Amino acid sequence: MSEKRLLFTKDHEWVLVEGNIARVGITDYAQNELGDVVFVDLPAEGDTVEEGEGFAVVESVKAVSDVYSPVSGTVVKVNEELESSPELINESPLDKGWIAEIEIAEGTQLDDLMNAEEYQAFIKEA
Repeated sequence: MSEKRLLFTKDHEWVLVEGNIARVGITDYAQNELGDVVFVDLPAEGDTVEEGEGFAVVESVKAVSDVYSPVSGTVVKVNEELESSPELINESPLDKGWIAEIEIAEGTQLDDLMNAEEYQAFIKEA
């Protein structure tokens, strides 16, 4: 998937918005920092999430990390493949390693998200 279509958070999540659905995962930078992912605690379909709040947990050999929702809305789909293959986050973080799809709540703003160029500059400063 082309990074050019993605938006990014300062917490290292990526977002692909299509219509009113946001597909969310963690960035290549984040998975690299975490190391080998061994478990993903997925949200449940139907869960309501708030922008900036944790909605999933990724466990690696190095750390346990919350995944923060970049948008407010309702979880409409989760990547069930991660239950048996959490390593997909390491192998394909921007494609097969997506975590959930969220139906974006009306009025949610995407203005705080960065484009690919802004995100690359952000991680260079980190």
